[in-house]
Amino acid sequence: MEFPQPSAPWPAFNFGRRSSFGALGSLRLVASGAVLIAAMALAACSRPVPVVQDVRPVRAMVLTPANVDVVAEFPGEIRPRYESRLGFRIGGKIVARKVDVGSTVRRGQVLMQLDPVDQQLLQAQGKANLAAAESNLALAKSDLARYQNLKQKNFVSPAVLETKEAAFKAAAANEEQARAAWRNQSNQAGYATLVSDADGVVTAIDAEAGQVVTAGTPVIRVARTDEKEIVISIPEDRVNSLRQPPALRVRLWANPGQVMTGKLRELSPVADPATRTYTARISLPDAPPTVQLGMSGSVDFVGSSGRPMLRVPLSALLQEKGATAVWVVENGAVRLVPVQLESASGNDIVVGAGLKGGETVVTAGVHLLKPGQKVKILGEELAAVDQGADKPAAVTPAPAAPNSATTGATTTGGGASGAAAPGAAAPGAAK
Repeated sequence: MEFPQPSAPWPAFNFGRRSSFGALGSLRLVASGAVLIAAMALAACSRPVPVVQDVRPVRAMVLTPANVDVVAEFPGEIRPRYESRLGFRIGGKIVARKVDVGSTVRRGQVLMQLDPVDQQLLQAQGKANLAAAESNLALAKSDLARYQNLKQKNFVSPAVLETKEAAFKAAAANEEQARAAWRNQSNQAGYATLVSDADGVVTAIDAEAGQVVTAGTPVIRVARTDEKEIVISIPEDRVNSLRQPPALRVRLWANPGQVMTGKLRELSPVADPATRTYTARISLPDAPPTVQLGMSGSVDFVGSSGRPMLRVPLSALLQEKGATAVWVVENGAVRLVPVQLESASGNDIVVGAGLKGGETVVTAGVHLLKPGQKVKILGEELAAVDQGADKPAAVTPAPAAPNSATTGATTTGGGASGAAAPGAAAPGAAK
């Protein structure tokens, strides 16, 4: 029985030798295993890397109790003691404005003018009424004199004479009334011109030419420059303690070096409804001419503490969760200590509670610290450097050279180093 032959020959396989792919794969497998074993050996022999804690440099100071000047400082503004809001005493239309804001004025100087036509007409009417009253008075006076002569001759009865006397008195009263009305109209005509009632400076203008104003409406403000004061606002918790200050020092921000003496002239008994502070006016009796209205300044209420207290610079304070605290250095680390502030003393803050004398407080870099962090005080390092600079540097003696011809060193990484003794031949030199 014959089997059918395949149309294509079977592929020939070489079972006598291994293929190149199998040998290459075996080599790669062996190499990977060797690398893994070496890495495990290195990991087992390596030491753990120590964690280096960050040491931050800071500036610090040692607290020392001492008597301090308690200073309460409040900002303020220079204002005049007297400032008038001037207005016309009659109504009318403004036809002229003679000054500007900042103009220096004298007593009696014209500031504004109203239209005077209506007032001039009323003045003329009053003058005419006065003239008529004077004529009636003259007629009544002559009639009375005539009837008095007739009465002496018994030509008229006493009743007729009394009538003429009454007419004369009425005419005299009418004349007096007309004269008063004429004077009033003359004054009203003069009120059409607004003049300054004192020497000063114009601080504001509230009306312009062409505007119709009523009697008494403020149109211009004039401040007197002879007396000046500074106005400040005192908080509720300090108003009782500052009613009788021992001393007041006033400084202007334009000239901080100039100190003026102030006097508490007025302290409002009612708090401001908006700011809830009490307005205080400090008079400046010896204010120099350089003090201008509107300047900014500050008032210092100075008083002695009466007992030793601690104070720290403002840069040492840290606001933490709504409370004030400072960093205290202990054994090279810092800890956060809450404090209670008493008052200000110059550029420092008086601490009422929370700290003790002799403690070291961080004064710079407080926002970069955390509890328990190691710190390095800069002042101590500088002191150590200064002390070391005064001492002579120690001289280390050089080791004696050996008697051998050459001194060799072990090679590392293919390199060699050596030092030849004096008079000996260098390695590789010709013998």
